Amino acid sequence: MTSAPVPLPADGTAVAAAGSAAAPSAPGSAPPRSLAPDVARGLMLALIAVANVSWYLWRSTESVGGTPHIPADGPLDSIAQAVMTVAVDHRAMPLFAFLFGYGMVQFYRSRIDRGLAPGAVRTMMRRRHWAMLLLGALHAALLFYGDILGVYALSALVLVWWFFGRRSRTLRIWVVVLAAVMALFALFSMFSGVALTYFVPAEVTAGMAATDMGTGFVRPVAYDTPYLVSVLYRLGLWAVSLPFAALMGAPLPILLGWLAARRRILDEPWRHVRLLRRTAVIGIAIGWLGGVPEALAILGLYELPAAAPWMLTGLTSLTGIACGIGYAALFGLLTLRLEGRAPVPDAPRPDPSADRDLSPAERAYGVPREESAPDRGRDLGVLERTLAAAGQRSLTFYLFQSLLLAPLMASWGLGLGGTLSTAPALAIAFAVWLVSLPIAAWMGARGMRGPAERLLRRMTYGKIDQTPATR
Repeated sequence: MTSAPVPLPADGTAVAAAGSAAAPSAPGSAPPRSLAPDVARGLMLALIAVANVSWYLWRSTESVGGTPHIPADGPLDSIAQAVMTVAVDHRAMPLFAFLFGYGMVQFYRSRIDRGLAPGAVRTMMRRRHWAMLLLGALHAALLFYGDILGVYALSALVLVWWFFGRRSRTLRIWVVVLAAVMALFALFSMFSGVALTYFVPAEVTAGMAATDMGTGFVRPVAYDTPYLVSVLYRLGLWAVSLPFAALMGAPLPILLGWLAARRRILDEPWRHVRLLRRTAVIGIAIGWLGGVPEALAILGLYELPAAAPWMLTGLTSLTGIACGIGYAALFGLLTLRLEGRAPVPDAPRPDPSADRDLSPAERAYGVPREESAPDRGRDLGVLERTLAAAGQRSLTFYLFQSLLLAPLMASWGLGLGGTLSTAPALAIAFAVWLVSLPIAAWMGARGMRGPAERLLRRMTYGKIDQTPATR
């Protein structure tokens, strides 16, 4: 039987419903962190690093199809770009958005468990997202114009205001609507590409092919100009793309993250093993298959229309969301294995009408924690502790990547972006992630928050929540 949702009295203190499986923690104490979301965020940072590095390669203004990659120097580059297109590009960012949405519910729930009023927590969330928007603007201006902090912050400001306390059924309906819109865009893009190729006069398509409709021109602007000038360019590029990315690409995975967090799917993966397995297999299969058409073009097995190199972007973006969520499920299963926990009978599918009579605060909280959990069958090893430590400080180490990559690649630094091709750049990006791991382990062993997390806390929490927290 599904655990009853937690009713929240007027003062915001969370108490267990009669007959529920578990009561939330007493006010003033935070429930212990679950390992799966943290390990997922730690692994996500590796995907983010290799996904972002191509944006720094300013040696060419050309792009390969609708990807961020520059033309390959040889077979190794082509293979690397094909693998990135299938497994990473348009896949890492939805994973980030899904885990960001999942973390929003965790943040809300942890403050409710300490006895804070729902209205106060919503205020904290709003201030937190405005602060993230400011940090995103600074990150874009100073280092990386592809910043996603601002994208997710703006999307969160809209979504929390509109949807956070809505019924789960309402969220699922909007997930279907947004997915349908993206599917229509993908179909329209592909049909437009075909129409331009076969039904538009050759002189028109020749003119279109001669016009650079890619975004490769922004790389030299962002990284091959004097630093102070490049600050203005990067900020402008970020600001122009911000509304579209925040309102079109981010909402769907964020809403899915909310739905997963309300059921504690990654917090209690031992209760959702079959769901996680299905999600991992189906999501990753959809994502990888959706990237194959563009990967085949990169490998030279066929050519995309010169007048419509963007025709597959909608397909790779839509299937990338499925892939990102599949990765999250896979990381949850991996964590379950690393912890050595035995699965228990799967939690039943939630009743669509179960939250009909609940308050918005109760709906946002989701189901309570289970009182008991399978014991860990093994002690945590160095690898999982390190990944979890990086995930707990994911904001710090996301910014850390830019702090290293921008000076390495830009002309005002070492200028490697003017000479490197894709494969060595990916190796450098992965090395940057590896460098972050011992730093994260050192901070984790000493119980230190990341500096970016401390800054965000000071910017947003003020005197509302003085309780020490891990999140």
